[in-house]
Amino acid sequence: MYPLEKALHDHDLIVLRVIGEWWELDLTGADKNASVKALAEALGRLDMVQEASFLGPDEAAALEALVAAGGRIPVAVFEREHGLVRLMGPGRLEREEPWLEPVSPAEALWYRGFLFRAFDETGEESGQELEEFYYLPDELLARFPQAGQPATPGRQPLSPVPPPPTFTPAATSVVDDLTAILAVAQIMPLKEDNLAWLSATLLDPHPERRSLLVTLAWEMELLRKTDEGARPARAALAWLKKSREAQLRDLAEAWSSSAWNELGHTPGLACEGSGWQNDPILARTALLDALPRTAEWYRLGDLVAQIKESDPDFQRPGGNYDTWYIRDLAADAYITGFANWDLVEGRLLRFLVQGPLAWLSLAELAPDGQSYRLATRTVEWLSGHPPAAEEVNVPIVVQDDATILVPFNADRYHRFQAARISQAEPVQPGKPFRYRLTPHSLAEAREQGIEPERVLQFLAEASGRPLPPSTRRAIERWAEQGTEGLLEQVVVLRVREADILARLRANPKTSLYLGEFLGDLAALVRQDEWPRLRQAAAQLGLLLDVDVGEGD
Repeated sequence: MYPLEKALHDHDLIVLRVIGEWWELDLTGADKNASVKALAEALGRLDMVQEASFLGPDEAAALEALVAAGGRIPVAVFEREHGLVRLMGPGRLEREEPWLEPVSPAEALWYRGFLFRAFDETGEESGQELEEFYYLPDELLARFPQAGQPATPGRQPLSPVPPPPTFTPAATSVVDDLTAILAVAQIMPLKEDNLAWLSATLLDPHPERRSLLVTLAWEMELLRKTDEGARPARAALAWLKKSREAQLRDLAEAWSSSAWNELGHTPGLACEGSGWQNDPILARTALLDALPRTAEWYRLGDLVAQIKESDPDFQRPGGNYDTWYIRDLAADAYITGFANWDLVEGRLLRFLVQGPLAWLSLAELAPDGQSYRLATRTVEWLSGHPPAAEEVNVPIVVQDDATILVPFNADRYHRFQAARISQAEPVQPGKPFRYRLTPHSLAEAREQGIEPERVLQFLAEASGRPLPPSTRRAIERWAEQGTEGLLEQVVVLRVREADILARLRANPKTSLYLGEFLGDLAALVRQDEWPRLRQAAAQLGLLLDVDVGEGD
């Protein structure tokens, strides 16, 4: 609430007398309280629509902007468009008489009694307790037809462009990669220092995309915290059993309110310092509000330009572009001022489309990333429609060499369960996910409470056919006898004469690195220890050559 009398009380008496002259009030003999009451009575009777028509075009535009914004605009934003008001004490006011030659439309309105300045106690910009605003008092605002209701910034519709000759389809692999993350967390608890290990299991190992997925998994409560690290929560099983489109919808909803901060991940920028922070939801909201609800192609530059025109301060509602410590990595210089909007806000908007929107299967991109179109699922989501109908999943395939193939369109819950009982092999785009049953994986499954009988039952149910006899027998033999063979990677040391090997065996510096002897002229060496063996042998005056083999 901004009552007129309170606004007038904030002025010095000399300013009140100047405003009074505009409205033919002689306040020279009155004290401040009397001047405030007289001015409040006079201003409160004005026909503001008519008074606005008497203003010059620049002053009228400034007053119109204030009314359209609901009577209040942050100081930095208002001054950027309509100029500043020079704040002076009584002595300087008497000397310079700024009302005679205002330096801006804002200053002209100030000395007419149509513009005031105050702090907002709530503060809208994240990280600030107070925000300073220019405002129009309630009594004056109420005399406009808008009755003080904020107006929605107007936007001209974007013009579609022809489709590119080729483009990157909206891949839904984000669902499969989140499944892989949950599967890995079930076997090996996730920690900050082992997240990079996930890359071999992901169809798209982009580190920023991986960071977003892990954050969303936490926020969707698919992961839970343990002493060892992150583990899948009960909610993960429910999510894994959903259709692919329902899973994608859950990810989109989670992202729209996520704490994952795109500004901190925008390429080319480094956010530094601890005295400021931004709200990532404001940027996403500005983008999603501006996106046309169609699946046509648009230029990304046109979208960015439209938001700059209609809602430039989406990330900094206070309009202050000089307090954030953001460094341009290429120029190695800090970016300040609204003139550099495109270097921060513009880059951020482009990253939102080229990064999260594309990663989450919400947008498709041209090869150069400069045009885009929304996926049909995105239009349905933004329009409030439910996700598409249930999908038809294909069964997994169990092969006779104890490998499991999980097709791309198989049930994600089945893939998660397969990962619990087998070892994942590196993913290959375009090919089924591949897992191998090993004694180690079966032992880990047993530690999770999955006995061999349950493994056999799951494989039969998920594949929908009898298991290959060799694979069934391999699992049963392991249950009966445990590990029956071990493959190791070793190095074979071969010598020309038996006494050389005998010397190495007798010396305590070299014998540490020798394993099983293969006769008098050869011995096994662990693969990670042969460099130390070669160094120790050289200290004895014996040089060992290394045969790296063809193709190594």
